[in-house]
Amino acid sequence: MKIVVADGMPDAALELLRAEGWEVDTRRGRTPEELAAALHDADALIVRSATKVTAALLSAAPALRAVARAGTGVDNVDVAAATARGILVMNAPGANSVSVAELAIGLILALARRLPAADASMKEGRWEKRELIGEELRGKTLGLVGLGRIGREVAGRAAAFSMRLIAHDPFISGQAAASIGAELVSLDELFTRADYVSLHAPSNEKTRHLVNRERLRAARRGIRIVNTARGDLVDEAALAEAIEAGHVAGAAIDVFGQEPPADQRLQKLPQVIATPHIAASTREGQALVGAETAAALHGYLRHGVIRNAVNFPSLPVEELARLRPFLDLGERLGAFVAQTTDARPRELGVRYYGDLSAARNEVLVDAVLVGLFSPVLSSRVNLVNARTVAAERGIDLVESRSSRVRPYTGVLSVTLDTSEGTRWVEGAVFNLSAPRLVLVDGIAVDAPLAGTMIVVCNNDEPGVIGEVGTILGRHGVNIANFALGRDGAERAVGVVNVDEPRPIPEAVLAEIVAVPAIREARLVRLP
Repeated sequence: MKIVVADGMPDAALELLRAEGWEVDTRRGRTPEELAAALHDADALIVRSATKVTAALLSAAPALRAVARAGTGVDNVDVAAATARGILVMNAPGANSVSVAELAIGLILALARRLPAADASMKEGRWEKRELIGEELRGKTLGLVGLGRIGREVAGRAAAFSMRLIAHDPFISGQAAASIGAELVSLDELFTRADYVSLHAPSNEKTRHLVNRERLRAARRGIRIVNTARGDLVDEAALAEAIEAGHVAGAAIDVFGQEPPADQRLQKLPQVIATPHIAASTREGQALVGAETAAALHGYLRHGVIRNAVNFPSLPVEELARLRPFLDLGERLGAFVAQTTDARPRELGVRYYGDLSAARNEVLVDAVLVGLFSPVLSSRVNLVNARTVAAERGIDLVESRSSRVRPYTGVLSVTLDTSEGTRWVEGAVFNLSAPRLVLVDGIAVDAPLAGTMIVVCNNDEPGVIGEVGTILGRHGVNIANFALGRDGAERAVGVVNVDEPRPIPEAVLAEIVAVPAIREARLVRLP
């Protein structure tokens, strides 16, 4: 296993990876071309904010399985390109929350008491006590844009200063906000009521320049803005204009749209406190981020445990243990149904029965897709990019649950709608280890879902089984297991597990299909 560390990481964090005997390449200061060369045979990449993980860089890493961002955001990672290539992207969202929250509170205090101006005055030999009148935070209204981990940490500290709390977060309930003492309001109302606004929102198309010219004009006069989140949340030119006009009393900015800033207009205003993106830069925060990043990466590479992923649902250890046999079952069912049709797939349906119907199992759809695509696509398909591959090929996905009682504790049902009809198969896991095929096109069977299988659909009449056995025997094909299912009317399905010390000649299937009572015969190969 090879892991490339492009930016600085604490040695203590990297020891967890080195202890596995993995190669950990920590060379710093590489050019993009040198980094691409190092990634040619790498399994994972660790970055902080300095390295830009572009689509071009990812294309130079054919074996890459994961990109770990040692920090909260993933602005410097092309997540869509990584997902398309089946590369897991993870971050460390909570490790530096306290560090960032403490700086936000410190900046609010510095704005309220004009601490940078007081310090600069003293250093210049002046004693300007009267000119440096500040204000208390007690009774002031703090507007929090975002109530994630950092926003909640800021809320708790602001409450200790007896500040009133209002917040905007479209992904949190009013009850959850109230539990930390915050009133949930619209973004526009927050700006019209707040004395201080602290930004803790992610960077995306909806949040870009949420602090803009129009919102600042409508904001409460004398408002102060604190940004320790993402630079593109703020239209820096608009903020500078509002401060120069006296409508905004001041700002404290730790992050900028371009770092370091090319235009220094905002940071040079006397009402602005500017810091060089240091919110997470504490010894404790850096150590925790490094440890959390290394632990998440180790868990994924060693055990398949997914934590803190931004392009795939997290799978804790206990959840992975529950799902692992069904992930295998789903992949086998997908591969089985893919090999029983030559038609173009249009829709994949996955339904859960029994114990599976009572839990969240969305990842099983991904597993079925992996099996569906693996026999027919040369490019890498895995749980991370399976849905992206399906969308690119115009395959609709339908997931459902049923409370109908089945003979097994957990049944996974897969239907594949194609241009020539529908295939319907079901499987179950026996003793939490052995995947079994329990239904083919509506007919119940019981066969091991493994190895080489010949699936025969025929009219339900005497002599068919004997003819199939005779043909296989004549060609030296040994039958390991034979399962027969009948619908009680006209149809029957036979699933023949065979030993395959050498490839089965196409002539075998041709002879089986030539039997008058047989409608179809398919060869299926599974692990």
